Amino acid sequence: MLDPTNTSLGASDNDTQSSQRIALGIEYDGAAFHGWQRQGDPALSTVQGALEKALAGVAAHPISLVCAGRTDTGVHATGQVVHLECQVDRGEKAWLRGTNSLLPSTVRVRWAQTVGQDFHARFSALSRRYHYVICDSPVEPAIMTRQLTHTRLQLDITAMHEAGQFLLGENDFSAFRAAGCQSRTPFRNVMHLQVIRHHRYIVLDIEANAFLQHMVRNIAGSLIEVGAGRQPAEWVREVLHSKDRKLAAVTASPSGLYLVAVRYPDLFGLPIEAVGPGFLQPFA
Repeated sequence: MLDPTNTSLGASDNDTQSSQRIALGIEYDGAAFHGWQRQGDPALSTVQGALEKALAGVAAHPISLVCAGRTDTGVHATGQVVHLECQVDRGEKAWLRGTNSLLPSTVRVRWAQTVGQDFHARFSALSRRYHYVICDSPVEPAIMTRQLTHTRLQLDITAMHEAGQFLLGENDFSAFRAAGCQSRTPFRNVMHLQVIRHHRYIVLDIEANAFLQHMVRNIAGSLIEVGAGRQPAEWVREVLHSKDRKLAAVTASPSGLYLVAVRYPDLFGLPIEAVGPGFLQPFA
């Protein structure tokens, strides 16, 4: 019987030569990495690099991952989804326990499931959901400083939420995309946007079919301007319609951003749930 915690896994009687596709749910602290994507410089630690190295130890052959959405340096995830191709049948417990035993403490596989060849972590996704976490407090917090964005300004979440409603629906989000964004189209469909307070923490909860580079952080920066009283809620609508990135606020810090869920068609049967940051579980 295969020991899922064995780090020197070899072929077993249950292994097959046909390729299997495995989907994994991933959680990571982005402050520890230079983003998701593997870099040309091996000295730069990435989430993809750490995962592929650990998964290769379980599979006993090189692994290449496809993710639902690449995250930038400093951005976290509690609900990232990836898939991989494997030539052997290790069993779902091995992918979970075996891989976690080989990963740094800042990355964890939350679930593993065998899927059909018609599943694709990126192209099968119906939507992605992010949380952006802000702490508005006169004193900078001593803990979780790399897991949230701090401002000394007292923010009006009612005004922030009102402003966010102007972004709902399918729109041209050119005003909220990074200059280096490589997407072929600036149109995205924002299905849900809510701003919630939990004591000193404020959460921007946003879901869309997909996001442009820095889109959530640019929206967060503009909503902070509204919350601080420097702009009215209607200003966000004007910025959106202008399609001019120069008119929006500065890009908010990556430290407050979390990919919390990726939604797929029910036919894949994946255990998808929105899992917010651990200190904000009431928002899960």
